[in-house]
Amino acid sequence: MPLSPAALPEGLTRDILDAMPGRVVAVGPDRRFLFANRAYLDFLNRDARQVIGHPAAEVIGQAPAAAVSHFVERAFAGAQSEWEGWAEFHGLHPRYMRQTFLPMRDAAGAVSAVLVLSDDLPAPVELPPRAAPVPPEEEISPDLRMLRAVLDEVPARTVIVGLENQRFLYCNREFAEFFRIAAEDVAGRHVAEVIGAPAWATMEPFLARLRIGQSVRNEGWISYPNGKRVYILQHVVPYAGPDGRILACVSMTQDLTALRTREAELEDQAAALRGTEATYGAVLGSALDGVIVIDEDGAVVEFNAAAERIFGHARIDVMGKQIGDLIVPHAMREKHAIGFKRYLAGGEARILGRRIEVEALRADGTHFPCELAVTEVKLPTRRLFTAHARDLTDVHRAASEIERQRDRIHQIEKLSAMGSLLAGVAHELNNPLAILLTQASLLKETARDEGVRKRAERIEAAATRSGRIVKSFLAMARQKPAQREPIALNDLVEAALEMTAYGLRSAGIEVTRMLDAALPPIEADRDLVGQVIANLVINAQQALADRPMPRRITVGTRRQGGFAVLEVMDNGPGVPDSLRARIFEPYFTTKAVGVGTGIGLSICRQVAEEHGGSIAVEDRPEGGAVFRVMLPLLAGEGSDAETPVLEPEPAQAGWSVLVVDDEVDVGQSLADILEYLGHRTELVAGPEEALARLDAGARFDLIVADLRMPAMNGMELHAAVAARRPELAQRFVVMTGDVVAGPKLIERDGAAAPPTLEKPFNPPDVRALLERLTAEGRL
Repeated sequence: MPLSPAALPEGLTRDILDAMPGRVVAVGPDRRFLFANRAYLDFLNRDARQVIGHPAAEVIGQAPAAAVSHFVERAFAGAQSEWEGWAEFHGLHPRYMRQTFLPMRDAAGAVSAVLVLSDDLPAPVELPPRAAPVPPEEEISPDLRMLRAVLDEVPARTVIVGLENQRFLYCNREFAEFFRIAAEDVAGRHVAEVIGAPAWATMEPFLARLRIGQSVRNEGWISYPNGKRVYILQHVVPYAGPDGRILACVSMTQDLTALRTREAELEDQAAALRGTEATYGAVLGSALDGVIVIDEDGAVVEFNAAAERIFGHARIDVMGKQIGDLIVPHAMREKHAIGFKRYLAGGEARILGRRIEVEALRADGTHFPCELAVTEVKLPTRRLFTAHARDLTDVHRAASEIERQRDRIHQIEKLSAMGSLLAGVAHELNNPLAILLTQASLLKETARDEGVRKRAERIEAAATRSGRIVKSFLAMARQKPAQREPIALNDLVEAALEMTAYGLRSAGIEVTRMLDAALPPIEADRDLVGQVIANLVINAQQALADRPMPRRITVGTRRQGGFAVLEVMDNGPGVPDSLRARIFEPYFTTKAVGVGTGIGLSICRQVAEEHGGSIAVEDRPEGGAVFRVMLPLLAGEGSDAETPVLEPEPAQAGWSVLVVDDEVDVGQSLADILEYLGHRTELVAGPEEALARLDAGARFDLIVADLRMPAMNGMELHAAVAARRPELAQRFVVMTGDVVAGPKLIERDGAAAPPTLEKPFNPPDVRALLERLTAEGRL
């Protein structure tokens, strides 16, 4: 979502970022912190006032800030990047971490901030962290002073760097003069701070080799902060102390810029002397692009190795042959011949000196996109035409992949927005559903008139169904680790069909159930397997959208060996053989834009395989497709014996319960249920009133508080109650309809989370909660 430098996202986004175990910060264009989540503040042992609004270099230190400045600049330029390595902050031990730098855009699409995500990683075995600093130079070697005297006269930029903290121990005169810095100002500074983060990034990978005693040779172009871009030849050797431990490294860097520049000039001159056979062959042989030279008759006089690879012709086979017969497609040969003759006769040069894209022909008859640049070479006795050819097949393939990735990201963004909207709507429905379900249940239990009781039953059934649908929506939107438990596959089928019932009825689809009533339970994640069933049913519904009536879907379950088998069958068009191998690939879809995302079936396969099962598709003999999911049965389920059901002991009645909810109707509904169950209740509209009652000496056996309340949430109230009445800390229940962000808020403090009561609830839910509290010894 867009992030503005003036204000950070509020509400759910901030809660989620604060609840994340990883460290998250946002940095503005002025490199000051705009936001830091709780994990980051705890990591620095600072509060928000000491971080927000302050420069990053001031908070984390000059050296760490300089080390990542390159990645921050790339993010402000719009590129996402990732860095992994050792980092050291103010007053903290070095740690091995991964940092991800994400550009955040405002409503106009401009990058207005950079989001940095940090996580600690296990340190590599070959790079153990050392808390102790590198010993001072007099402890490294008694010969160091003599070595310094020698190195000061070496005609190369020479430095000695501690391997553990990457800080300078020494630099010679050449180094100091190159960077225009006093030698005494270099010692003790981090390498990246002096030579710049981009230059340090090219050298940092060599640390692992140096630590095990290997020397390093590095050659190439490098840019420094003083604006110089030079070509260097660098030799780095490890330096060991008397005990054999590698303590530092000695780096000698020669500046070969002038030599390389001169070499480049010589290469340009050699290119101009094409008549020299040796130079001509060297240039053509080393060229990465295909180089083809033809004469005024269109005959090939040169065909280099790259051209052989691109066009599939051997050089010896094409010499002297017409170029048009070799690489020009048949449909374009006449046009090519006419254009070439027109230019030779003094016509306009339409392609000379330009880069153009054409369709070319390989020796095997296949066509491919080719970038072509043709130049004319005038020699004393004749004219030659040199064509540089580049195969664009990979370029086009990469462009197509980028476009596909862009479409995938668009689909992911749409799904994320839909999930957030779905969770928000479902959460808002929970409170009125809780009231509706509670009052309908109580009315059914207390009504003396049979007609009123039956109406209450119908209202309760509708409210219960609505509650199950809402919980199914929330389960799909919720992001939580897989939780395996014994579940009945038939119950998940019924829940999925109930959730998709409206869409199926609207599409005129008949649903047939063929469920094995004796099917043993499976051990699975209820939400994930439920999502698989719903995806398969919706997929079948979409396959029947354009089919004539009747439209039928059959959902069946059965046992096969140690597996439970789920089959979703339809009488649609089926799945062609050519698509079956790809139908479970992520983002692969044959549906129209806006109808499918291409991830539903890939999620089904992932969930099935994570549960130790499988999914397959095949055509039905009578027409249509059948998707078959196999999931392992619960361990030990080898017979059809029924699992005994243990009835819970009835809960003791007569407790005093304090209900805290800023939505009085919801709180009153819970109070009505508790009083119906025989307990005494007192309802207050907020945490302040609840604490006032406790401070006044009121005694309660149980407190039930809503999670989301203004001024103070349920978890904050729990902490305040525990401070006043420690015995009530174990007799505290959190009531919530937010099952997406709610669990993270409840468990954020790391302490044992109090029991929860999910909305919407009915009398059996409340009775079961009280029985559980009694069984756990809380009441």
